[in-house]
Amino acid sequence: MDNSAIIEKIKKLLALANSSNEHEAALAAGHAQRLLSEYNLAMADIDTAHKPDKADSVETTVSKTLPKWVRHLSSGVGTAFDCQAIHHPATGKMTFIGVGADVEIAAYTFTFLLTTIKKLCSTYMQQHQGAHLVPRYRERLRLSYYLGAVAAITARLREQKVSTPVTTGALVPLKAELIKQAMSEMGAIRTMRSRRSYVHSDAYTKGQSDGTQITITQGIGTAAAGGTIGQ
Repeated sequence: MDNSAIIEKIKKLLALANSSNEHEAALAAGHAQRLLSEYNLAMADIDTAHKPDKADSVETTVSKTLPKWVRHLSSGVGTAFDCQAIHHPATGKMTFIGVGADVEIAAYTFTFLLTTIKKLCSTYMQQHQGAHLVPRYRERLRLSYYLGAVAAITARLREQKVSTPVTTGALVPLKAELIKQAMSEMGAIRTMRSRRSYVHSDAYTKGQSDGTQITITQGIGTAAAGGTIGQ
């Protein structure tokens, strides 16, 4: 099958992905990724003579102290798109490190999913605003819902990566090495361990159910970057 026309289109989209217009860049990166998956192409097929020589990064604003569910979400999204997500507690920034279009897609997908989950949780909590709920119990409901939603989403992202890998062939170790190099240049990175959470089973299950309904691909190229993501 002659994919030359599709390959040329993807090349143009990847060029647009470097646009200074963030919205245009994200749309182009997302469209390119979808075409790669649809036609079962790897980046090596797009330009066999071109190999990336450095990792890229995209930064978004989060909170200085990240809730457990946000850490899990950033890790899951990063893994799904062959990127690393690094949180900077001192500045409240989240940096996604990856190669080419991967990093743009990961950052925008993360922003979209986080915003969507928060909206769904807000709706859920409005249905559980009884006066008898003490603050500690209300927060337990909220965290349980978040964790359930993220668990469902990250599981779907893992399945998506197996069926349509972001990177194939010789580029896999190359990308990994470039990301490792970029991370080493950032200096010491502290690893945080999550404490055990005692979840409310009904809230967790509802979060899981809602998480399976989110159209993940909408996160590619549609969410606005740079907004403050709170707790």
